Amino acid sequence: QVQLVESGGGLVQAGGSLRLSCAASGRTFSINPMGWFRQAPGKEREFVAAIDWNGGNTWYTDSVKGRFTISRDNAKNTVYLQMNSLKPEDTAVYYCAVNLYGNRLVEVRFYGYWGQGTQVTVSS
Repeated sequence: QVQLVESGGGLVQAGGSLRLSCAASGRTFSINPMGWFRQAPGKEREFVAAIDWNGGNTWYTDSVKGRFTISRDNAKNTVYLQMNSLKPEDTAVYYCAVNLYGNRLVEVRFYGYWGQGTQVTVSS
């Protein structure tokens, strides 16, 4: 059974940092791009960051560029999201997922094996 498990969320003050982890089990995704998305209350799930199969290329939504860093360790089947200089508008449930097609990295519908999410709350 394939499972993605996110961890590392929590409550942090504005300007603080958190590091999210996404551990995959059941199969390896070392050849798949991986992505992080987030969903705030009353809003649609939105793209945050993505990374290609070997970490050589990364993509970010404009609002997190320069503050967030996505990385992966294929030996551990784990993807990370380092979040610095957090803002209240970053508050959301953060999800990781596997890109199933190798492209369309910003689109939710091209991802699968979603984790259960981890809550990030940034206080002002």
